[in-house]
Amino acid sequence: MTAIQQRFETLRQQQSCALMPFLMAGDPDLEATAASLLALEASGADLIELGIPYSDPLADGPVIQAAASRALASHTTPARVLAMLSSLKGQLTIPVVLFTYSNPLLNKGMEAFCLEAAAAGAAGLVVPDLPLEEGEKLSAIAASHGLDLVLLVAPTTPAERMARIHAASRGFTYLVSVTGVTGVRTTLQERVGPLVQQLKAQGGTPVAVGFGIATPEQARRVRDWGADGAIVGSALVKAMAEAHAAGQPVAAAAGRFCAELRQGLDQP
Repeated sequence: MTAIQQRFETLRQQQSCALMPFLMAGDPDLEATAASLLALEASGADLIELGIPYSDPLADGPVIQAAASRALASHTTPARVLAMLSSLKGQLTIPVVLFTYSNPLLNKGMEAFCLEAAAAGAAGLVVPDLPLEEGEKLSAIAASHGLDLVLLVAPTTPAERMARIHAASRGFTYLVSVTGVTGVRTTLQERVGPLVQQLKAQGGTPVAVGFGIATPEQARRVRDWGADGAIVGSALVKAMAEAHAAGQPVAAAAGRFCAELRQGLDQP
């Protein structure tokens, strides 16, 4: 059983919904990222999605695009991200899922990237612009290094293809809650609830919902739909950016935000 599978199994036994924050590596710098990763774990995160900055993040809205630009400006590279992650071995104990795009991965080579990611301590990968057909190829390579390749489905994904993606996804299936890019939303689309149940009825892989979840109330809504996890990205990235702009410690802001989500998610 992989680290991600083990974490979701433990949470299932505890009847708890996973809290999975997203942050952009290198925003504002990798030292702050390392401190923030530890703060998130201490504040109740069950898994963490760690973005590797890329110049053309087509799945991301303006908040995460700006974070990627700041990270690139601070000379953040995939190699430096992995080195930072490796430096946290023995301190960071929850699974880290790397979020990257196809071009950096293909430029490095799938085998080489997976080898180095696993060696650094990553537990899984999310590659949002990778088609299912290519994903099946990468999944086998990732699995050979102990990594889970997490695949994404959207509200517009046809039912037959959604079933194929869910069957091929490892660790968990990432259900995108909106037809659009990442970003803070004031409401969640109600049609996502039936999609959670549709996927879970097929058994197997846990289902986590992301894109647009910004508040404890929205995370709780995802839990009440029966999802196994709630992924929160843009709202956290925005809170960290605002703290940095105000001259406040980024890691402390990340911890406070995560603690509020954890408290809200655990309410009846």
